Amino acid sequence: MSTAPPLVVDATRAFLRKHAPFNVMSEAALDFAIPRLALAYFPKDTPILDPEDGPARELWIVQRGLVSGRASDASHDPVPTLGSGECFPVGALSAGTASSKRYVAVQDTFCLVMPRADFLEWRRESPEFERFCTQAITETLKQSLAQVHADYSQMATQQQTLAKPLAEIIRRPPVTCTAATPLAQALAAMRDGNVRTIAVTGADGAPAGIFTLIDLLERVALAERPLSTPVGKVMTSPLLSLPATATAADALQLLAERRIRQVAVVDGTGIVGLVSERDLFALQRVSMRQVKDALRGAHDRPALLRAAADIRALTRNLLAQGAAAEPLTRTIAALNDVLSRQVIEMVLARHDLADSDWCWLALGSEGRGEQTFATDQDNAMVFAPREASSAEDERARLLAFARDVNAELDAVGFPLCTGNVMAGNPEYCLTVEEWRVRFLRWIREPTPQALLSANIVFDFRPLYGDTTLADGMREWLSGFTRDNRLFLRFMVENALQSEPPLGLVRAFVTDDEGNLDLKVRGTRIFVDAARAFALGFALPETGTAARMRIAGDKLGVEPRHVAATIDGFHFLQLLRLRIQHAAGDGAGVNRIDPDLLNEIDQRMLKESFRQAGKLQHRLRDTYRW
Repeated sequence: MSTAPPLVVDATRAFLRKHAPFNVMSEAALDFAIPRLALAYFPKDTPILDPEDGPARELWIVQRGLVSGRASDASHDPVPTLGSGECFPVGALSAGTASSKRYVAVQDTFCLVMPRADFLEWRRESPEFERFCTQAITETLKQSLAQVHADYSQMATQQQTLAKPLAEIIRRPPVTCTAATPLAQALAAMRDGNVRTIAVTGADGAPAGIFTLIDLLERVALAERPLSTPVGKVMTSPLLSLPATATAADALQLLAERRIRQVAVVDGTGIVGLVSERDLFALQRVSMRQVKDALRGAHDRPALLRAAADIRALTRNLLAQGAAAEPLTRTIAALNDVLSRQVIEMVLARHDLADSDWCWLALGSEGRGEQTFATDQDNAMVFAPREASSAEDERARLLAFARDVNAELDAVGFPLCTGNVMAGNPEYCLTVEEWRVRFLRWIREPTPQALLSANIVFDFRPLYGDTTLADGMREWLSGFTRDNRLFLRFMVENALQSEPPLGLVRAFVTDDEGNLDLKVRGTRIFVDAARAFALGFALPETGTAARMRIAGDKLGVEPRHVAATIDGFHFLQLLRLRIQHAAGDGAGVNRIDPDLLNEIDQRMLKESFRQAGKLQHRLRDTYRW
């Protein structure tokens, strides 16, 4: 083996250190690799690697220039462009098979090349390289999240990551008793353990309920119950639980969704501890209790405005801590749900609807539980008049109520929908039967406007009122969409209209100002494809990630490929949150200049768009009529 001159070695090391995953490798791993790399030059339009060449024999690392890679059997796939620091064909080299893509130099290009035997040895020498080769998109996403955390380090001073498992947050073993334990004995255990809470367990050791000092005051002292009363008669039940491997972010989301203060941590079926709001306070500057207390006490517009500001402060704080996109957007949605319900209840006090059966529906991103900082209103109502002849009178009362709610939501930070997709619009305040007629018209006559409406409304989720109306509507709707091939074809074609902005000469296709829209050209592709799968498989889920997981299972897609698709979607969501935060949470802020991103984020953005293209290809193959 020849030895490269020191200047070449130093230059190669400096180049690799600029790019993932080489930037996190040990010096020993780079010392192994650099002497085994050779430099190759390819003029523009020169083939570098072709599937017909047989099993892949070398690892290629783009040093300078651009390389395109197109699958020979996927003419509709976007053509990904590889830039400086990117590798190929990692999968084929690892498996010892031919590459699935044909790689061509788009510009005059220099590549570092390593024989397969050395590539395999490099994987054994470097755990970081091994992880990259087995889970490239996941590892790149982790590095991007780490970079986000570093960028916000000053804002996140003295805060701990919400990725910490609950097992590490538990302060002490729980004080427990059974439901049959007399109050006197339970209170003595609480005193001896110096705790304000005792967990009540079932015969199998699983959490059954919880008894606190508040329960002691309200259910024992004020009710004048004797201390011989079994704890099970005065406990709060059920006591919700999470596994010890769940994260603080998971607990945060559960507290927000269920409006509770504590959650049991279980290992198997046995309880190993309790995690309270207080335990999560140390992870946040704006605490969940502060937000929830503000929400509980918000009964007028000024109080609701303060609560909305607290929600935005908390979610910005979670972003600063490096929270992942899925729990972050679900936490935003859960807290916004509570805020919206408080607004509805405040307005409801001004309207006489006691004799009405109705349900407020969340649509669009709120219906999917995927709200970002910048979000407007998308909502509707469904109602069941007591008598058929009273439908119009009922609608008139509900419209007055709905318009009042829309105005109050606008006042507290949820702008009115520019397309007027709101419950205060008579077109979106319908009886159960009218909604069925509307759905059937959209399904049987899928015009462009019908498809646009379907994209928004089909993600509906009950938010307040008689939820059985919405549940019944979902069950009825699923039967029609699953079996209607024409409608599904149009929904699939609609989901394929917007292509990922991957370029051939440049890495990204941008507008005249050098920007691209992360929503229209990014997350929308995942959302529309997942919705088409959900309608085709009659899935009740409204969340994009949940839809993709279930659809992937039904289609027999390998879990790692499904996970890569979801990682791509979540990265785009996270990037949207970051630019909205940087812009002061301005509504509609989804545009970005990709050239301003760091190298890791550019790579992850490119990979996310590739995953969007692969998802569209899978959708096209699934519904190829």
